[in-house]
Amino acid sequence: MSVVTSLIHSFEQRLKNKLDRLKEENLFRETRVFQNCSLNLSGNDYFQLRRHPEVQNGARLAMEEFGTGSGASPLLSGFLPCHQALLDKLLHWKQKPYGMLFNTGFLANQAVMKHLPGKNDLVLADRLIHHSIAQALAQGQARFKRYNHIDLDHLEELLQKNKSKYETLFVVTESVFSMDGDYPDLQRLVDLKRKIPFVLILDEAHGTGNYGQTGEGLAEEMGVWGGVDILVGTFGKALASAGAYVLTSCEEIVQTLTNVAGEYIYSTFLTPAQVGAASSAIEVIRNDRDQREALRTLSKQFRRRLGETGFETNDFDSPIVPVMVGDASETLELRDHFLDHGILVGAVRPPTVPRGTSRIRVSLHSQVSESQLDQFFDLLMQWKNR
Repeated sequence: MSVVTSLIHSFEQRLKNKLDRLKEENLFRETRVFQNCSLNLSGNDYFQLRRHPEVQNGARLAMEEFGTGSGASPLLSGFLPCHQALLDKLLHWKQKPYGMLFNTGFLANQAVMKHLPGKNDLVLADRLIHHSIAQALAQGQARFKRYNHIDLDHLEELLQKNKSKYETLFVVTESVFSMDGDYPDLQRLVDLKRKIPFVLILDEAHGTGNYGQTGEGLAEEMGVWGGVDILVGTFGKALASAGAYVLTSCEEIVQTLTNVAGEYIYSTFLTPAQVGAASSAIEVIRNDRDQREALRTLSKQFRRRLGETGFETNDFDSPIVPVMVGDASETLELRDHFLDHGILVGAVRPPTVPRGTSRIRVSLHSQVSESQLDQFFDLLMQWKNR
């Protein structure tokens, strides 16, 4: 065996050993096509707009006018009139004067967290913040500390302790958390800024569409959008497209990211079809308050039924509902039990969530029927009483 062959074999064996350990711990993941599912409770298309005729028509018209791709990165020639029109619509809807688009929410969070806080700054982040933010903090210049999940008493304590030690303090949180479906008291969070000044970064990925009179998000629902300094959101969830945005009241933030964020500079830009779909979806979302309220009512009813069957969850009203199981192996078993009967749910395990907190993640949407929910709870009780 040659030296090169031996080295490659050693490398492959190292990867296999790591994967075998994941399988032994029931933490192995694989990409699958889930077919023959009558009910999808695993996605984030909360209002089922992916097949809405106006959204599909928006994608089609944009593609016909501007082509199948943007053709370049945004600073070359990839920023097209459709991108500007979408950005203008976002700024009006979200009530911010400046903003920019990104290819994904992951990239938007990476850009904000890696390039804005500096080496003399401190970032205080919710303990359960999204991986895109946590990874960026580990790679950035600034120091960071975690505060207990949606525990604003702990956050205030850390702010008081560190307010004189750093040039700028940042606080970053999701509005609606993607694995727990809970959310912080944004009114109190903004009130804290008056006592101890900091830059507030809010990720509205799962709040957009589900909260606010016009579906703007949790900041609109709680009347605090003026207190959010940097707002991050996505088009890939309630807006049924792909891509993301960063909005702010500070022009220099957008100019800085435009000049230093490789996540923006070096990627071929969003396709016109994605942009057209997102733009049309915003119009649908803004004008469909009834569906928004109905989904929140359904979310509360679902949690109440979970409690009646003896399963642990939380008492929030978002469409993301965790069904706590604890053990990773049992979580996969329950996922497969639902799948065998045509219902797709998410099996969430470490490292996405802390060890011992594996759960089924149910993501409700506006077209779930009462009979489908009855079937869900019948299957849940079958598994519980097995």
